[in-house]
Amino acid sequence: MYDKKKKEEIIKNSHQRSKVYGIEKERTFSKKILMGNEVSSALDKNKELIEVAFEFINMLYDFLDTSGFIIFLTDNEGCILNIIGDKKIIESAKRLDMVVGTYMDEKNIGTNAMGTAIKEDAPIQISEKEHFINVYHRWTCSAAPIHNTNGKIIGTLNLTGNSELVHPHTLGLVVAAVKSIENQLKVESSKRRLTEAYQYMNVIMNSISSGIIAVDKEGIVNSINDEACIMLNLNRNEIINNSIESMFYNWEHYFRILKDNKRFEDEEISLNINGVRKGYNISIYPIYYEDKKLQGMVILLKDIQNVFNLVNKYTGMKARYTFEDFIGESIEVKKIKEYAKGVANSPSTVLIEGESGTGKEVLAQAIHNYSNRRNRGFVAINCGAISKNLIESELFGYDDGAFTGAKKGGKLGKFELAKGGTLFLDEIGEMPMDMQVNLLRVLQEGVITRVGGNKYINVDARIIAATNKDLRKEVARGTFRQDLYYRLSVIPIIIPPLRERRDDILLLIEHFLKIKSKRLNKSIPAISKKDYNKLLNYNFEGNVRELENFIEKVVNFNGNVDYDFIGNGPDINYEVSIDKVNLIEEDYLCSLEELEKNAIICCLKKFDGNITKVSSVLNIGRNTLYRKIKKYNIGGIGNEF
Repeated sequence: MYDKKKKEEIIKNSHQRSKVYGIEKERTFSKKILMGNEVSSALDKNKELIEVAFEFINMLYDFLDTSGFIIFLTDNEGCILNIIGDKKIIESAKRLDMVVGTYMDEKNIGTNAMGTAIKEDAPIQISEKEHFINVYHRWTCSAAPIHNTNGKIIGTLNLTGNSELVHPHTLGLVVAAVKSIENQLKVESSKRRLTEAYQYMNVIMNSISSGIIAVDKEGIVNSINDEACIMLNLNRNEIINNSIESMFYNWEHYFRILKDNKRFEDEEISLNINGVRKGYNISIYPIYYEDKKLQGMVILLKDIQNVFNLVNKYTGMKARYTFEDFIGESIEVKKIKEYAKGVANSPSTVLIEGESGTGKEVLAQAIHNYSNRRNRGFVAINCGAISKNLIESELFGYDDGAFTGAKKGGKLGKFELAKGGTLFLDEIGEMPMDMQVNLLRVLQEGVITRVGGNKYINVDARIIAATNKDLRKEVARGTFRQDLYYRLSVIPIIIPPLRERRDDILLLIEHFLKIKSKRLNKSIPAISKKDYNKLLNYNFEGNVRELENFIEKVVNFNGNVDYDFIGNGPDINYEVSIDKVNLIEEDYLCSLEELEKNAIICCLKKFDGNITKVSSVLNIGRNTLYRKIKKYNIGGIGNEF
């Protein structure tokens, strides 16, 4: 509001601006009136203002009904958005084209309450000759600017009547109505921000892979995310605003813990949900209000199996090998693969026996990756590499404070980590006798007890054991329990040593040459036929592992290594066969298959096609020899060579 002198100065300045804008005193209509789609666009642009102001405009009109006034709502540029009032005065305004879409700013119609209120950013009342154009001298107009929550003008509210109705209280009514509109705009803005915040919170909560439940101090669930509903098999509508007691019967216990300012993080609990008991990792955090009093709690739940899978993923407890990595085409290897694939989905224990380096763990991992447990952990423990004092805690885990030096909060054992997956017990023959008793009990009952604990924990891990010992002999010696041996060897698999499946040596050499060259970023080295003979004649007491390590050495030194260490193989001499085909030691340009084919041809020629002698010299079975003759299309035997 202004004093008289200030108002006179404002009117004077406005009239001067009107002249500069080129407004004629005799003008009847505004210079700018929107038509058609332009009006619709203006209304859409100011939709929120129109909707918020509508209720207050009607309230104001109810107060002024039949009093001879008309109410205008404009946007921040003075464009009329809504008109309400007595029918008679509305008709008078229409004759002056004061309709929705008409601009009432000073640039388009000169001094008037709506345009000047926008220009001065203040409420103002303009009557009679205070208007610039003559035709408006009949009116008294009271207008006030409407501001948004940022203080920016977004429109005006104007009350117009015949000049004889002028009264200072009229402007007061307009200002009061504008204040109400502005307050409602703040409310709407707050509601919008709350809605946006709620939506953001929901998106964030539902993007988290853990279950989240918010509970007040009475145990009433206020919020729950999608993951918690899925994890606990719950319907959101059934749990929201209801007690959490159906899930956490002892929720008050956790509340008391938080009240005592104690932490409750990464604990394990077992919940019975719809008759199904499952394990969860749980953390609980307090909710405080401004008075610092505990008002509720947020529960963070993780499926314990997902925790195990995550631990296994980032600690390397994952099977990498498949049956394709168990290299070999010999009859023995083919039988092992076929047999192992057939039992892969069985929950029964598997005992893999074989000398060191034959590929027992490769086969164990292949079985796991072929089974329906492939998406769960493959946890391996070497029973011979862990001290007698630690093997129990490694297998079964321990509770907090179980012994001096125990990790705070306890530790999961390998059985729990392998839950739902496979536990590979390597070198099972090295397990101490007292631990064999505990292992047998677990295999029979399917539960474990942590060291220092008294709670039974169900385990579901498929056991694959491996040993390079003859456990039957160990049983006879009294170093291995007979009952455990029978329990482990439900599905026995014996991997023969490499010297008993020489058909696979060439394949393995070729395989290791390729992968070692790629890994070491070197080209595949050439190996002379004489040195190939040495490799083929060698016994490989370390089996596949020894061959692999030697080939890695060959690749590292580009083939320039000493092959003379190979001397304890069987009494076989491929060099005679190689000489028969007139190949010299320095001839490197020959594939492994060509070398094998030439060796067979030479032997067949030397022994006049005698299959028995040839298979004996080459140390391969008769059936394997016939298969290779067919494979290489050698053409015949006997006198044909």
